[in-house]
This record gives sequence, structure tokens and C-alpha cells, in this order.
Amino acid sequence: MNRKTGVVIPLSALYTKDCEAVGDFLALKDFADFCKQCAFSVIQLLPVNDTGMQSSPYSGLSAFALHPLYIRISALPEFSTAYKGSRKFATAYREFNKEFKYSKRFQYEKLLTAKTNLLHMLYDYIEKKERKSSAGKDTASKFELELDRFANENSWIPYYAVFKDLKDSAMQASWKHWDESLQKFTRKQIEQRWNNRALLTSHNFFVWCQLRASQQFKESADYVRSLGITLKGDIPILMNEDSADCWAWPEYFNQEQRAGSPPSGDTPLGQNWGFPTYSWDNIAKDNFTWWKNRVKTAAQYYDAFRIDHILGFFRIWSVSEKESSAYLGHTSPCSFISRKLLEEAGFDTGRINWLSKPHIPTKLIEDITWNHEEAISMLQKICNRVGTEELWNFKDEITSDSLIYSQHFSDDGNKDAAVKQAFASKWRDRALIAADSDNFTPVYSYTQSTAWQSLNYEEQEKLKKLFDRLAEEENLLWKKQAIQVLTPICSATNMIPCAEDLGVNLACMPEVLKQLSILSLKVVRWNRVWEKDGQPYVPFSEYPELSVTTTSVHDSSTLRQWWNTEKQSVEEYLKMSDAQEKPSKDEEFSEATAQFCLKTSALTKSGWFINPLQDYLFLQQKYFMQNPDEERINVPGSVNDFNWTYRLPVSVEELAKDKALIEKIKEIAGIHDAEVSLGE
Repeated sequence: MNRKTGVVIPLSALYTKDCEAVGDFLALKDFADFCKQCAFSVIQLLPVNDTGMQSSPYSGLSAFALHPLYIRISALPEFSTAYKGSRKFATAYREFNKEFKYSKRFQYEKLLTAKTNLLHMLYDYIEKKERKSSAGKDTASKFELELDRFANENSWIPYYAVFKDLKDSAMQASWKHWDESLQKFTRKQIEQRWNNRALLTSHNFFVWCQLRASQQFKESADYVRSLGITLKGDIPILMNEDSADCWAWPEYFNQEQRAGSPPSGDTPLGQNWGFPTYSWDNIAKDNFTWWKNRVKTAAQYYDAFRIDHILGFFRIWSVSEKESSAYLGHTSPCSFISRKLLEEAGFDTGRINWLSKPHIPTKLIEDITWNHEEAISMLQKICNRVGTEELWNFKDEITSDSLIYSQHFSDDGNKDAAVKQAFASKWRDRALIAADSDNFTPVYSYTQSTAWQSLNYEEQEKLKKLFDRLAEEENLLWKKQAIQVLTPICSATNMIPCAEDLGVNLACMPEVLKQLSILSLKVVRWNRVWEKDGQPYVPFSEYPELSVTTTSVHDSSTLRQWWNTEKQSVEEYLKMSDAQEKPSKDEEFSEATAQFCLKTSALTKSGWFINPLQDYLFLQQKYFMQNPDEERINVPGSVNDFNWTYRLPVSVEELAKDKALIEKIKEIAGIHDAEVSLGE
């Protein structure tokens, strides 16, 4: 494959003299000119789909619609007419640019609201003008015909437009809080509402936004391509529950389950992302039409695409939507251990109950209340006593920790909170999850459960054998699903598929990626032989050619933060280099350090070498922000106004004039792109 070096950036982070508040679709053209000078052959963008009031680009309100935030208003064909003809719009536009001038981070919700209002103001002016000019005529205006044509060419538009209009009417509330009749709208009812002439203007506003966004993005994408640069997109695997797709195509989503990740050192309760999982059987019955259309829509702009969380196409970590954590989740699909197999291994009904049902000792609650009778009273609210023992099981109606948290146990706020926490902790304390009365799957952290630790060595070994057999079955199950699901998705277009395959390494994953010609992802700092002493780095000569190497990702610290805060990791990294002169791990990060790291990583055998723009900007000390945290895009597990609002510290025009930076980047690109026979 052709070796390529590139850069990844959130579109909103771009900063040019013509951008209105944040980077926009047309800013890509200026950025592409800079990238061409740097000898970059790939520009990778974070997702650019409409996410509504959610700042995360991975929280899609639509799988198809582009984000109106990235429209350049001044470049719209209607702008000049409205600016000259409407004093109200002209004043609002000038005030908008004045209020939202460049800053290191931007205020997502405030900015989106203001820009949406401007777009509404512009559309209303033009629409009324068009209506007046076509009054008394039998034919639709050129403007209306243009919108009709776009809607007819994009089958998802009616559902998206109706959804957005209803959401506006509901003050942006989730569709699950709408009137019940609207929640249960069928696609036929949505189409009927779409065809309601009284709502034409309301719906056409969203059609117009998507038409103009698509035109601007296509213009830039074609320009990028004309420079010989590959534009790589990003398709999030999951959809926000509050999305047009979950509302209009509910059969494709399992609304009772939520996706996430299992417990780990950093997140002992796992991560519950809040997004519904897929009903793959229903998607397959429809010949994967929704997914195929999704990638075909992306292919209008991109030559390659990143498949977000590809692990989830093999198996997703799934937990009940009623659970607050992901601790009691399991993989989906998964295999189960039958009651019969457990009994054959010597576990009778009582032992199976001990393994699969939490048992709460009276003393646990008594230690909080310091009163035996009060503890009994609290236990009786949600538990049943086990015989005459000082031991309790949760009542059958307690089916999640959310039902525990909703209880009121005492008038003492601190005591009440402590009791709830104790009950919730016990709710998770089990070794097996019962899918039903006869089938079970192990809790991910089963070895930490009271039940497991109470078993003797022989019992633990018997269960481990059952768990090992389960793992073998599941590996085949996951391989089958991945091939079934990814084959139609990857073959729907000519885009080059690239996997985000971080996290658990499934035994079947490398084989499937190779079979489907999907590039894997190698984040240098995490590509290590973790089971060996010292956890040495995988040599760059052993990286697979069918992969993308990167120094950082949007969810990680930057190269600068990593160097200054993870010295043990840095020390191991330095051992990879045979360079006679290399920095000491104790040195403060500098432009020389950045140059060393990027040059060293450029020796990768991976076909593609794509890094965040921040890591390239470290080649010039003058672009270092005073606070290194400001250079980060996202901190996973946190929800705040900081995440996803990063801006470049300098305009693209200034970068294009920085010959010293450009020459340093060209040298790095030259090292990588020339390493054709590395390791051979």
C-alpha cells in the first residue's frame, strides 16, 4: 500500500480569517493548502455530524445530517441579499462576530444557539422574499425546487427534518419526554407530517441547512482531493438515544440496553456510555440498509473512514438501561453456562443462588445505623430474609441499582446515602449474572465477589474450566458476527476502512481485520508487550503494514503532557531508539523533544502515520500554550464545558507562512514515506 503521513484535527478547532467563531467546512481549503506544503497526504477529521446540544462529536443526533455549526454563513448564496436587504440580520451578524471572536476554547451551547438563530433569521428573510416573488404563480420557485430535489435525493431528510422541528417545539427535550403519541410515531406518520403543507416552512429550514452544509463540505472535500490529499472521516459506532435515528428506526436499536466498557483499573465500575446497543438481527433482516446508507452518505466527502470502537462490531459491552454503572454488564453477543452444566460440575441450587444472588449480612447495615432494629427495618424494605439467618436477598422487584437509589431509608441524609451506597455495592457483589433461571454468564470482575472468594480451590477450578470453554465459544461467535456485520459496511463504498481497535485484544480480531483489509490503529505509547517484565514497546519494525500509527488520540493526553507526566513510559520509549543523541527522560518537553519523538515514531512500518495537529505544533516552542491542559481535546469520563472545544493557538494563514515549521514537518513526512523496506 502507498505510505502516507497525515494529520488529525477537529474541524471546529480550525481558525482562519474568514471563520465565524469556529472552524467551518470551507476552512478545510485553507488548511489543505498548509497540509500540501507540509507534504501531508492525509487529513483526518473528527465526526462532523449534527449532535444537537451535545458538544461531543461522538454523540450523534443524526447518523446522516451534517452539523449546522460548520456552515460558513457569509459564503451562503443567500447571504448578500439578506445582509443588504435586512438591517435586522446585518446587525445581528455583526454582533455575532463581535461576541464570538477567537478564543482558546469556545462556548459550544451558547455559540450553537446564536448561530442557529442567525441561520433562522437568514432563512426566514429569504423564504418570505421567495414566497412573495412567486405569489400567484402555479409553479414552485427555483429555491423550493432546489430544496425538493435535495430532499428527494437524500431519503433520510424527511425523518431528520420532522424530528428537528418537533425537538425545537419541545425546547430541545429528548423525544422520550414528548407527548406519548409523538414518541410512538411510525415512519408512515412521520412522512404524513413531512407532507403537511402547513409545516413546509418549518421543515424546509432544516433541509436548507443540510443542503448548504453539504455543498460547502463537498466543495472543500473536492479541493482536498484535487491536491492529492486523502480526506479521512470518522463514523461513530453508536447513536445517541435522543437521535432522529433511534426515534424513526427504533427496530434497529435495543432501547433496553446501554453500551459501555467493562471494569478496569481507572474505572472499577466500568463505563456506561448511555447509548443504546444495536439489534443486529433486525438490521441484518433489512440487508444492512441503514448502515450501508450511512457509509454511502459519508463517501460523498471522504476517501477513507475511521470505524469508531470496532471492537463493538465483534461484541459490545452491554448493560441494562436501568443500571447506573456498567459493572453488571456482559458482552453481546455472549454464550451462557446452563444450570445443567453447573449442576454437573457439583453446584446445587443453593450454591448457584449463592453465586448469582447478592447476600446482604444484617451487620453491613447495622454498622451504619448503629441500631439493630433500624437496620432490620431498612433491610425489610427491599430484601427478604434467608430463613432465620442474619442474611438477606434482594426482593424480586429490585431489578437494578437505580431502584435502590430511589429508596428513602431514613431522615438522616448522610445515613440514608451511606445505606444506599452499601446496598448498591452489595447489588454488584455476585460471581454470576442470571440471564434467566437456567442460563448464566460470569461477572467481569467475578474474582472480587464474596461468593467467589468463599469457594474452595476445587470449586474455583471447576468454574474456571467452564469459563474457559465459554471464552472459546464466544471467540467464534464474535468472529462470525464481525464478518457478517463489517463485510456489507466496508464493501458499500470504495472508502478505505480504518479501525479504532483500542482496548481488549480479541484473538479473532487481527484475522478479521486482515481478511477485510481494514487498517488497525497503533497508538505508540500503548503498543507494548504488556505481559512482559518492564512492558517493553513493540519495535516499530514489527508494526503491521496494514495499520495507522499515531502519537496521540483525541481521548489521550497530548505528546507534551505524556512526556512530562508519564516518565516510566517515556523511559521505555527511549530504549526503542538507536540514535546517538537522544533526550533524557528527565528533560522538560521542548520542540527538540517533539522533533525526536515524531522522527522516531515516523520509522514505523505502518502504511499510514497520522498524528494530532497539536503534536506537530510542538515542533515550534512559540505555539506551546501556557497551560498544557488547554492543548487537550477531551478527558474521557468527564462531562464539562471544556471537552471538545479546543481551538488552534494560531490561524491557518499564519501556519502557512511558518516555513520553519513546514520544513520540520516535511522532514518527518519524508522519513515515514521513504521507509518502504523497513525491517526487511
